[in-house]
Amino acid sequence: MSTPAIACSALVKDYGEKRAVAGIDLEVRAGSCFGLLGPNGAGKTTTVEMLEGLHSPTSGTIRLFGLSWGQHRDHALRERIGVQLQDTQLADKLHVDEVLTLFRSFYPKGRSTDELLRLLDLEAERHQQYSRLSGGQKQRVAVATALVGTPELLFLDEPTTGLDPRARQSLWKVVERFRGEGGTVLLTTHYMEEAAALCDEIAVMDHGKIIASGTPRSLVDGLGDVQFLEFDTSESLDETALTALPVVESVEHRGQHYRVRLDRSLSALSSALSEIDRQKATPIGLSTHQATLDDVFIHLTGRALVAESTPP
Repeated sequence: MSTPAIACSALVKDYGEKRAVAGIDLEVRAGSCFGLLGPNGAGKTTTVEMLEGLHSPTSGTIRLFGLSWGQHRDHALRERIGVQLQDTQLADKLHVDEVLTLFRSFYPKGRSTDELLRLLDLEAERHQQYSRLSGGQKQRVAVATALVGTPELLFLDEPTTGLDPRARQSLWKVVERFRGEGGTVLLTTHYMEEAAALCDEIAVMDHGKIIASGTPRSLVDGLGDVQFLEFDTSESLDETALTALPVVESVEHRGQHYRVRLDRSLSALSSALSEIDRQKATPIGLSTHQATLDDVFIHLTGRALVAESTPP
């Protein structure tokens, strides 16, 4: 059995009286993409920064490639990893190519500046000062600095925050190419679509704990054979009557927004809509969808992930 790229056990991090990470266990297979999902403040970044060796845990163990931080192997470990922080601060007056050339000088081997500029679609920004870049461009430069040393393990902390849809898709291709070459990725994100597209396995974090883990498919399938009906209405629905339908599993509402969980069939959808019509309610923005990772998060936490996140 091969050594995991990442293995941590009973990992805890306290900041004074606040417990940011509350005893988590993780194992990431070499060559896989592992996603940590959760809202801002869930403990994702703190966890990743401990794995990267930036902070020491309050308690628990961390091993990368079977090695621990603080055992006289830190320099060798850092040469094997690439790190893109959630908030990367670089010298404002340096041009993009100068930033990449500087980072390349830190490693005995790695990618050339020209290769990185092509890889991250930054050729047009080659001679731009870092301070003059957009937020999305700065994010791509940060990912380029993480890839410069041809790492075996890549840490990406919210890599597509601030990117437009085209740039996000472009970065996804970079991650897929890195994995295709045998690399391992640990990705934090609050975009469920991103996790579903890139990750072999995911762990859902909330309040410093892992509340569920598995493949994206297994987590979605864990909800059962269901679909969701969502709409707004200014009328007050009789939720008891709606829930009494055999095809309806649950009804949630916040303000004027209703979310109905029901069997995955056209007849179930028809029954629910007929009951809403019988109650003379006018649904606005009516939509239906099969279960997704967003629904998994709502099921686990009782709230939507996107509501607590910054939209791309």
